[in-house]
Amino acid sequence: MNGIGGSGAAGRAVRKALTIAGSDSGGGAGIQADLKTFHEFGVFGLSAVTAVTAQNTLGVREVFPLTAEAVARQLDAVAEDMGTDAVKTGMLHDADIIGVVAERIRRYNWRNVVVDPVMVAKGGAPLLQETAIAALKRELLPLALVVTPNIPEAEALTGLSIRDMEDRKRAAVRLAELGAQHVVVKGGHDEASGEAVDLLYDGRAFTLFSAPRVATRNTHGTGCTFAAAVAAGLAKGRGVAEAVRTAKAFVRCAIEDGLDLGHRGHGPTNHWSYRRRHRVPEA
Repeated sequence: MNGIGGSGAAGRAVRKALTIAGSDSGGGAGIQADLKTFHEFGVFGLSAVTAVTAQNTLGVREVFPLTAEAVARQLDAVAEDMGTDAVKTGMLHDADIIGVVAERIRRYNWRNVVVDPVMVAKGGAPLLQETAIAALKRELLPLALVVTPNIPEAEALTGLSIRDMEDRKRAAVRLAELGAQHVVVKGGHDEASGEAVDLLYDGRAFTLFSAPRVATRNTHGTGCTFAAAVAAGLAKGRGVAEAVRTAKAFVRCAIEDGLDLGHRGHGPTNHWSYRRRHRVPEA
């Protein structure tokens, strides 16, 4: 039998990725962006919601966090039945949630952990309590195979001022010293350059991934999408450098083929653009 509900997946393992993040009612970031990205890579998406946000392209209106217990129960449900091949964390909101997420990652021996240290929304609204930054550094970074901060997030996590590539390298080394095995300091906020350059540090060497900058306001959710694409690649057995390279190409396509939704704000990107341009490799 073919088609939906048929046996097309029989004989091959279905790869899974779990996102632990907030919900975005505008659909461009958070859980929604992560699940769309997983789907585009042929990876089955699982989720644990940490907070519900009321937001659109104009900004975040309200944040309604869940309790740490509610997050823990979602993670237990996933672990006890389906398991996962990769984990991506996004908006975690507070230290209690960070603590329970870290504890469950250790308890269930989850690997391929991608930490997107979401701190501030595109429009400027805070998404991580100031008191939770220390918990993120202490509890979660040592569990990360990859951490994917943008420049302001790297500054907040390291206490360094980042003005050029040498500063970014120093920040990447500092984050690795905190326990992350691989660090990607993204270059989207370096608007002085005509290139968007992401820096990967693997604990030994630096690799640059560069692409021409796209002039658009429609970049809501690019950080979430990038980290989710890295997690999807890892779930399918790709190495970190390959997963990062593909994630950058995925996000670039999503920005270039924008959807132009909403009014005057930061619109979402086009998550299905990459698959339409490229054949996503099978696991």
